[in-house]
Amino acid sequence: MKQFLQHLGVCGWSLQPTCPADLVRDLNTIGLNQLHIDLDPFRENPPVWDAAPDLFAQHGITITAGMFRSVGEDYSTLDTIRRTGGVVPDATWEQNWKNARVTVKNAVRLGVKFIDFHAGFLPHDPRDPDFAKLVGRVRQLARLYADHGITLGCETGQETAADLKSFLEHLNEPNVAVNFDPANMLLYNKGDPVASLRVVGPWVKGVHLKDAAVTKTPGTWGEELAVGTGQVNWPAFFQALDEIGFSGVFGFEREANNQRVADIRAGLQVVTKLLKEAQS
Repeated sequence: MKQFLQHLGVCGWSLQPTCPADLVRDLNTIGLNQLHIDLDPFRENPPVWDAAPDLFAQHGITITAGMFRSVGEDYSTLDTIRRTGGVVPDATWEQNWKNARVTVKNAVRLGVKFIDFHAGFLPHDPRDPDFAKLVGRVRQLARLYADHGITLGCETGQETAADLKSFLEHLNEPNVAVNFDPANMLLYNKGDPVASLRVVGPWVKGVHLKDAAVTKTPGTWGEELAVGTGQVNWPAFFQALDEIGFSGVFGFEREANNQRVADIRAGLQVVTKLLKEAQS
């Protein structure tokens, strides 16, 4: 597991940067130089973000993954994200497809080879008309990115691992993978992270390092917490990653609290200690 140490990075969007220089400052404070980049600002505000590649190169920062959001997502409650999340809603699909064609060009320019996103809540039953619709839309996105040598990672959490596995098998697109977020499994209350990881293991190409606790009130969000302070069994999680032969990228993600740099630094200490003490 010690080999994982060389692949640790930070999800830049967690740091809420207003410009590339903010990311440079915060990565230096955290002590990591691998970055999972939010691709949306490059589409939304090119004058500010076009200089990012040169600035990152000057400071020895490497982009190892990317992310894009879907239009109109509302994370206020589990019900609102179910209705608005990913590429499921018909009302936002046209704009999402338009955005994707810009995003893929920016990804190529930045040298990003792995990009994750939330597809949306997957129907449980393959006979559900929405199942075929979502397969078609993700396939359309996947082939767009495949044409540019990019792997598309479906992020976990909004469905059980078994449902995600079924979806990926039906989709059967070679460049579609999984970005595994153990905290999301808890936040959405969709199963034990370690057991879930083993179910979708063959598809896992990226991992978000994030922690959480399951809600005590059914139908509401769980609580996101700093890595090492929640319910993710990190020793077992990394052991499972080692056993499935994971060789992808890690990104510390922190989407709550107002001391995110400090929380990520603390999480990095937890993970570094754990991996240095590992037997493999």
